[in-house]
Amino acid sequence: MPVDTADLTAPRYDSSLASLTTSVLASLGVSGEADLLGLPPVRRACVLLVDGMGWELLRENRVHAPFLAGLLETGSPISAGCPTTTATSLTTVGTGLVPGYHGVVGYQVAIPGTERVLNQLRWGDPEIVPEDWQPHTTAYERAERAGVRTAYVAADAYRGSGLSRASARGCRYVGADSVTELAVRAGEALAGDDRVFAFVYHSDLDSFGHVWGVDSPYWRLHLGYVDRLAEQIADSLPPDTALYITADHGMVDTAPETRIDIESGPAFNAGVRLRAGEPRARQIYTREGAAPDVAAAWRELLGERALVLTREETLDQGLFGEVDDAVRPRIGDVVALARGNTALVAPESERTVSRLIGHHGSLTADELRVPLLRVSTVA
Repeated sequence: MPVDTADLTAPRYDSSLASLTTSVLASLGVSGEADLLGLPPVRRACVLLVDGMGWELLRENRVHAPFLAGLLETGSPISAGCPTTTATSLTTVGTGLVPGYHGVVGYQVAIPGTERVLNQLRWGDPEIVPEDWQPHTTAYERAERAGVRTAYVAADAYRGSGLSRASARGCRYVGADSVTELAVRAGEALAGDDRVFAFVYHSDLDSFGHVWGVDSPYWRLHLGYVDRLAEQIADSLPPDTALYITADHGMVDTAPETRIDIESGPAFNAGVRLRAGEPRARQIYTREGAAPDVAAAWRELLGERALVLTREETLDQGLFGEVDDAVRPRIGDVVALARGNTALVAPESERTVSRLIGHHGSLTADELRVPLLRVSTVA
């Protein structure tokens, strides 16, 4: 059952957030990094990642973002990984590795050998050590070892979080709690050393999309603030510097009539041990031997509203990229990827999430394709 449908596409990991990271490091002269995107050599590089700013959304709303719109002609879409969610994408960018290898394979996943679910965005389980869960060296560690000074510019609330430790350890964390402070701190970081890799993360656009929807004046107005942030960082670039503007995923709006309750009633629960993931990308952990029956039941229940795959089918399709043996049991025995505007909600256990309008996680173009826009001061 290949991911070859009208609205779902498998990630292209040769032109993805993972290859962006390794290509940026290669452009900075860090040895052993694969320059899959063919980026030109520079002394300093900045990656501005705007949470939730998908390629399709940016193109559709270019009138609200004139600076970014001016970069679309020379820019191109690249691929997020699977699932298209923040914890996965930030770790992909932070390591330059595909999800199946770095191991942060979703918003929520089951902890192997337990009956517990780990929220990898909020890191709600103190027994899980981030450095053990994601043991690979980060891009920041590799850059620092090569003599490239790093800076991670983001809200101070994320400093020292479990996800930050898993995805961004080894960097110099620079707290910045507004778009103005993000721009100022980014400029300072880039000007502070001769060789620099700066990562700037802005999360508010995603929040407006979740609460109000991407087809809302709230989302569009904030896109204008993002546009100004990108322009301010571009204006402050020192010589021999490249700015790359991207996102972790896009988003789709849902409505009450497109939300399916997967929690109540026996049909969705037979053979199910744990539910994880999120409304656009559910990962289901089954009782021993029940995976084929659960997959068959979910396919019948959801029909064309979702693509339902067993774990083995996701591996065959390469949805998570190369999958490490230690990561394999973190992936659901059954994975359900929503099509169209469907949301697979759990209103009893996930009340807040189930009421949100905007969602992401699946493999539609609106969620999977993210921009790669470039500004350079290389002579």
